[in-house]
Amino acid sequence: MNSQFPVRIALSAVLASGLGGCLGDPNRPGLTNPRQPGPAIGQAVGGTVGAVGGNVAGAVVGIGEGATAAARAPFNNTRRVIRTWRQETTRDGRVIQVPVDIEIDSLGRPIESPKPAKK
Repeated sequence: MNSQFPVRIALSAVLASGLGGCLGDPNRPGLTNPRQPGPAIGQAVGGTVGAVGGNVAGAVVGIGEGATAAARAPFNNTRRVIRTWRQETTRDGRVIQVPVDIEIDSLGRPIESPKPAKK
């Protein structure tokens, strides 16, 4: 076997694929005349089937995403701390700012710390 044979095959494949892309006219939507009744009906049916199929696929994906979001919601334990400041007067008459931290949940509601049990 000749050592140039694989090179020629690869070069022929590249040349054929390059010329194959030049055969189609990008300004022409298909091989048929869209002004004739058969191709016009075919394109309309194809567009409708594509739109319905795309909407069905979108609905399935939307249902799946909604189900996963609903299943994940009870496990959302995101908490944040909001710091506010209040003024206090010391014994010697100075006014100072004291930080007050409030822990909130993912919806912005304050989380109350559990009260110690009375004995």
